[in-house]
Amino acid sequence: MSVEAIVGITMVALGMVLTPGPNMIYLVSRSITQGRRAGFVSLAGVAAGFFAYLAATCLGLTVIFAYVPAAYLAIKFGGAAYLLYLAWKTLRPGGVSVFEPKALAPDSPRRLFTMGLVTNLLNPKAALLYLSLLPQFIDPGAGNVMLQSFVVGSIQITVSMLVNTVFILTAGSLAAFLGSRPSWLRIQRYLMGTILAGLAIHLATDRSKAIVAT
Repeated sequence: MSVEAIVGITMVALGMVLTPGPNMIYLVSRSITQGRRAGFVSLAGVAAGFFAYLAATCLGLTVIFAYVPAAYLAIKFGGAAYLLYLAWKTLRPGGVSVFEPKALAPDSPRRLFTMGLVTNLLNPKAALLYLSLLPQFIDPGAGNVMLQSFVVGSIQITVSMLVNTVFILTAGSLAAFLGSRPSWLRIQRYLMGTILAGLAIHLATDRSKAIVAT
């Protein structure tokens, strides 16, 4: 793989993980209410979800979206609609910040892992990332496509795990900092909502097509 492809996927992965979404909301809220250990157990579930997507991609799931445009459009517009819904929940009167503590009942490690896994598997950002963005860094003429898919996916997972680890370790401190500064909390909420809305619009209007990865 070219250096440009590796740098490109790293930047895409970084941009996606820094964009507020279901995984970030779940990991931060769980870390704040139940502690870092719960956050890391939940993160293990999120990682398992990414590996499930990676396995599907390596086995050629993207072929479906390359040859059945309706399916590709369905997941793209469905993901955009879901992100717009998250943006509305954040920006509407009475919306809350991802770093605003919520009362959550403690969960067992098994449930924490399962919820992390399910949250990621149902996360439209993760689906769109693996089914439409990552395949664009695969070059069928550069060699073993399955190996390229594994490398690209592994880079994305590594970036996601590192950044989410920072979120887990600092969630409590960020929540306390923002909680004592209501104006900063509102700014963070509006910024998060705006980013979600912008990503949704970009996904809905992007005319790029996935490259066949088989």
